[in-house]
Amino acid sequence: MSEPIAAIATPPVPSAIGIVRVSGEGAIEAASAVFRAASGRPLAACESRRLVYGTLLGPDGAPIDQVLATLSRAPHSYTGEDTAELQCHGSPAVLAMALEALFAQGVRQAGPGEFTKRAFLNGKLDLTQAEAVVDLIDAETAAAARNAAAQLDGGLRRVLEPVQEELLEVTSRFYAVVDYPDEDIQDVRPEEIAAALWSAAGRLERLLDTCRRGQVLKSGVRTAIVGRPNAGKSSLLNALAGYERAIVTDIPGTTRDTVEESVLCGGVLLRLIDTAGIRATEDPVEQLGVERSRRAIASAELVLAVVDGAVPEDPEEGSLLADVARCGVPWLLVFTKRDMAGGLRTAGAVFPAGEGPLAPPAAVVSLSSVTGEGLEDLGNAVAALFPAGDPGEAGSLLTDRRQEDAARRALDAVRRALEALETGMTPDAVLTDAEEALDALGELT
Repeated sequence: MSEPIAAIATPPVPSAIGIVRVSGEGAIEAASAVFRAASGRPLAACESRRLVYGTLLGPDGAPIDQVLATLSRAPHSYTGEDTAELQCHGSPAVLAMALEALFAQGVRQAGPGEFTKRAFLNGKLDLTQAEAVVDLIDAETAAAARNAAAQLDGGLRRVLEPVQEELLEVTSRFYAVVDYPDEDIQDVRPEEIAAALWSAAGRLERLLDTCRRGQVLKSGVRTAIVGRPNAGKSSLLNALAGYERAIVTDIPGTTRDTVEESVLCGGVLLRLIDTAGIRATEDPVEQLGVERSRRAIASAELVLAVVDGAVPEDPEEGSLLADVARCGVPWLLVFTKRDMAGGLRTAGAVFPAGEGPLAPPAAVVSLSSVTGEGLEDLGNAVAALFPAGDPGEAGSLLTDRRQEDAARRALDAVRRALEALETGMTPDAVLTDAEEALDALGELT
C-alpha cells in the first residue's frame, strides 16, 4: 500500500490553478526529480508545509511551468504518508505532462478515492469521516457543506463514543470478573447494566431521529409539480430555477414529458420534477406524459399541486387534488398567476373531495412566477416542512442508508439486551446482544 501514487486533484478543465498530488514511500523523491526550486535547494531538503517556488520539468527534463510545491511528511499528512503537491497553472496539458514525468519516476496513477482510502487505512480518518469527504465534495447547499465539514471533523464519531463506552464498560467488567475470579473486581449489578443499556438506547434513538434531516441535507427532496394543463407548472419551475428550464406557451399540453431540475427553495434543496398536465386526453403521446406524471406523484417526497388562480374553477381540479391528498406525502396547494387574477381564488374553492382519507395541504400559497410575488411564501412553507434543525447538530446527522442500517441494528441489539435482562436471563445472554450492538457501531465508524 505504500507504493507512491499520483493524481490530478482538481477538475480536468482549464483553470487558474491545477494541483497534482503524490503520496506514498518515495513520493517526495519523485516530486523532487520533476521540480527545480528557484533557490537551487533540493525539494526533499525543504521544510514541511512550506510553499517553494520553482520550475516544473516534463518527462524529457524540459521546463513546462512555473509552479509552487509543498511537502507533508508522514505521519503529518492527509494520507498519513509522505505527500507532495505541485500547484501548477490549470492547463490540462500541463497537468498531464506533470503526471507523465512522475510516472517516469516510478509513481503509478492513483485509483478513484485512493488517497482517502489510504487515510482511512492509516488511521487518519474513520469510515464516517471518509464518507464525509464525498459529502463535502458533492454538497449543493451551505447547510450540507457545514454538516459534511463537521462530520469530517469527527462530529458523528463524538456522538457515538459515549454509547460505545457505556457498552464496553458493561462487557469488559463482566469478562474481567469471569476471567479473573481471584481478583477483587466488583461484579456488575443488574441495575447498572440496565442503566447503561437504557442510556445507550436513548442516544441511538435520538441519532436515528436525524436520518430524515440528514438525507434531505445530502440528497434533497424529490418534489413533483403537478396540475392541470396550462396551470403554470413550467413557469413555476423556471421561476425557482432562475432561468427558462422548461418551455412555456399558452397552448395547453406543451409539456409532454417530465423535466427535472435542482433548486434551492427556503434553504431546502428540491429535486423538482415538472410533469405533464393531468387531464383526460385521446392523444397517445400526451397519455404517456400523464401516466409519467402520476408515477412522479407516487415516487415524490413532496408534491406542489399547482392551480391556475386566474381562471374559474375547473370541475376536474377537485379530482386531481383528491388524488394528491391521498398520495401519503406532504403537499402544498399553490395558486399561480397572482399578477393576472382579478380576485384570488381561495383554498376552499378547490379543496379536494372524494372517497378515502384525504390529507389537507400543509400550506396554501398564492404566487406569480412572472413578478416573483409569493415565491418567498412558498420557500417558507417548504422550510417549515423540512426544517434544518439546530446548527449545533451539524456533523451529528446520519446521512446515508449504510449509516442508518448500522445504527438501527445497534439499537435493536440493545433493546434485545434490555428485554433479556428484564425477563431474568443470565448475564452472558444479555452481554451477547450488547456485543452485537458494539459490532454494529464498529461497522458504522
